[in-house]
Amino acid sequence: MRKLSVPLLIAAVLTAAVPMAPGTPARAADNGNWAVFPSATGADRRPYFYLSAGPGATLTDKVTVTNKTAAPMAFRLYGADAYNTERDGGFAVRTQREPQHGVGAWTRPGRTAVTVPAHASVTVPFTVTVPADAEPGDHPGALVALDEKVAAGQGQLAIGVRQAVGARVYLRVTGPTVPALAVEDVSLAQHRPLVPGTGKSRTTISYTLHNRGNVTLDPKVELKATGLFGRTLLSRALTKVPAELLPGQKVRLTEPWAGSPQLDRGDVRLTASAKGVTGSGGASFLALPWLGLAALVAAVGGGALVVKGLIAKGAARTSHSSLQESP
Repeated sequence: MRKLSVPLLIAAVLTAAVPMAPGTPARAADNGNWAVFPSATGADRRPYFYLSAGPGATLTDKVTVTNKTAAPMAFRLYGADAYNTERDGGFAVRTQREPQHGVGAWTRPGRTAVTVPAHASVTVPFTVTVPADAEPGDHPGALVALDEKVAAGQGQLAIGVRQAVGARVYLRVTGPTVPALAVEDVSLAQHRPLVPGTGKSRTTISYTLHNRGNVTLDPKVELKATGLFGRTLLSRALTKVPAELLPGQKVRLTEPWAGSPQLDRGDVRLTASAKGVTGSGGASFLALPWLGLAALVAAVGGGALVVKGLIAKGAARTSHSSLQESP
């Protein structure tokens, strides 16, 4: 079979937006071969772009691309909108071929094709033009340097890989900020042993974390499960939560509950909080051992059959009586 090499997959590396202590060097977005970061002079080093402007304004800045390899590299430079990945809520950006609606659409590099010599850097100016009707709030994105070369894939039917590195852009359009956070669509999938007491039960709790506002949130989520009579079965802070939940984004997350009850009835509640906002959602559960559940189903089914039988017999008896009473 002929080996195909198609530039369909882009791997992106983005610099993290972390607090920087005085004197701490800025961290560039770096994949080991090249880096992308805000241009700076002297001690004015930034780990990312943080911009603020009103609707209709135009901002100017510069981005630097550094080639760490021993050969020249050619890049495609473009702006991209950011989003949260479905898998874990990580920070990701749109590819060049995808529609851009925010920072990606408003950013114009001075050059889109950039060749950087070996072990050298190239600085490119760019502008961000905010539309007059832009919605206030946060518009995250990145300035991305996409390798023009397509790396060979693996296997007989391979998909070529184009790598990209992007420096994050945090743009806030001035105006009212409205934080809003919701926990939606909570569901439970219970896994219990067939025979009670022969193993441990486990439950997978699924929920959607939804940023319904116009600012980026740093959410914290607390999980609590209660059983009969309000007994606390589980209470903990969740760790697999996005560090940044971008405006308008939804992330579907799961949380394991090992040792969940085999016989109980109660509720699960998730409470999400961020600066200035909280949201919560929950679901009820009924835990029964499989044998107990089968017995209950059989009893309910049998009872239904008995009731139906009695009704049928009563109907037959009534019909027989009415026939005898007829002249």
